Amino acid sequence: MSYKYYWEDFYPGQVRESGGYSLAEQEIIEFARKYDPQPFHTDKDKAEQSYFGGLIASGWQTASLCMRMICDVYLLEAASLGSPGVDEVRWVKPVRPGDTLHLKTTVLETRASTSRPDMGTVRSRSEVYNQNGELVMHMSGVGMFRRRSPGAD
Repeated sequence: MSYKYYWEDFYPGQVRESGGYSLAEQEIIEFARKYDPQPFHTDKDKAEQSYFGGLIASGWQTASLCMRMICDVYLLEAASLGSPGVDEVRWVKPVRPGDTLHLKTTVLETRASTSRPDMGTVRSRSEVYNQNGELVMHMSGVGMFRRRSPGAD
């Protein structure tokens, strides 16, 4: 199978950005009822009485949307071999109904595998912003990618 992006196509400082994804109130509530049923995610009245002063999206929903945007921007066209994990996730600002989220992902480091010449790793930082340009979440982690030219340096 041929892919658009292999390990060799990533380099430190490279930035990819996505268009926007808007979150509706009902979408926030439905996600939260299923996966994170805290009142400030599921009940508008209780959310108004909470620390947040209104309904907010689950951080896990924001992380899921971040992953979706990463897939749409490049991952679905890449020779991805998965990930050994995420090093850090931070929710910086609440996401509210009607917010439109945008992704900016930056390659921090690339490394050819010494034990598997057909693979390399890419360390990146993904940032999610709302429609006002405010950072709402960031995460960093490592992705594993097939090499176009195994063993070449």
